[in-house]
Amino acid sequence: MTDPFRPADDEARALARHLVDTAQHGALGVVDPETGAPMVSRVAVATDASGRPVSLVSDLAHHTRALAANPACSLLLGEPGPKGDPLTHPRVTLIAQARFLCHGEDGHPEMARRYLELRPKAQLYIGFADFSFLLYEITAAHLNGGFGKAFLLRPEDLARG
Repeated sequence: MTDPFRPADDEARALARHLVDTAQHGALGVVDPETGAPMVSRVAVATDASGRPVSLVSDLAHHTRALAANPACSLLLGEPGPKGDPLTHPRVTLIAQARFLCHGEDGHPEMARRYLELRPKAQLYIGFADFSFLLYEITAAHLNGGFGKAFLLRPEDLARG
């Protein structure tokens, strides 16, 4: 079988970076701790100062409990455009380990300010005690830049230039 992945190039890196930087939300994949089955949910997404994706999550959410049990996750970013086949539009799947940043921890106030700059509507719940930031420690990424444009990316490929 032919390897469908192309070597990462500057165009692929820039496209993946753009998808991360412009994402408003994504599909978060986790492993259900009770069944071992995969589970996907929609989460809001922003970036921290270094460009790493971040979500604000509640302890009450099933995906939060799943990540507390097993931090392995994936985050699909990229939306289909208004026209054409949705499968021809670019998207990136980030493979990551989840890390929580809770109220009172170093860096939380700075993250809250940054998050609110990007997602001001989160002001309604960002201060609730059951909400914390979910930091995605990226270990790999799969970029689908459109038909016949598949790339495997490393964390450094997603670094801001």
